Amino acid sequence: MTTDNGTASNRTLERAAAILDAVGSSAISASEVARRTGLSVSTAHRLGLQMVEYGFLQRTTEGAFRLGHRLVRSTLEKAAAPILERLRDETGETAQLWVRRGTERICIVNFESRHELRATNPSGSRLPLPAGSAGRLLAGTDDALEEIERSGWVESVGSRTPGLGSVSVGVYAADQLVGAICLAMPLARTAQSPGRDYGRHVVSAAEQLEGELVS
Repeated sequence: MTTDNGTASNRTLERAAAILDAVGSSAISASEVARRTGLSVSTAHRLGLQMVEYGFLQRTTEGAFRLGHRLVRSTLEKAAAPILERLRDETGETAQLWVRRGTERICIVNFESRHELRATNPSGSRLPLPAGSAGRLLAGTDDALEEIERSGWVESVGSRTPGLGSVSVGVYAADQLVGAICLAMPLARTAQSPGRDYGRHVVSAAEQLEGELVS
């Protein structure tokens, strides 16, 4: 026999699942959530705010709801893994995916170079913003935005760790920056610079990942 509490819990889960399906990969208002799910606007808004608290949804600056970091991160990890593995194999250098969490960045996917001398930050590593090319990109610093505008990528030449360099490109979903692909390497193996040597490879990888996120 199902208890009243069990029935209420099931109803809440059903509504939460319906809201996630309604939001999908877009950003929609509470009234649009209500229209797509059949819930009242007040119920959609209340449940939406509760889901924001637990990271299943997030609010845009306009107040719309979109998928939160719990779901975006899971989707990113799954889609990014084969792309970053190919990037590592093509370039021979360490390929990573970083996401922003507050004033830090977290590595959520990491394929290390097979060279004995290599850059390494295991999955789960945390670094302060805006250190490094991925850090400057995720923090949206003025110099990073200028580099993106000029070349399509952001590079670091020994700025965070002497002797190491990196080049990073942002990954976008529904016009929102959701992560940064970073290729890191010892500067001794670069011919010109991280960006000039490998920028086009990282740009291509970011474009592939964005394509996977909307497919």
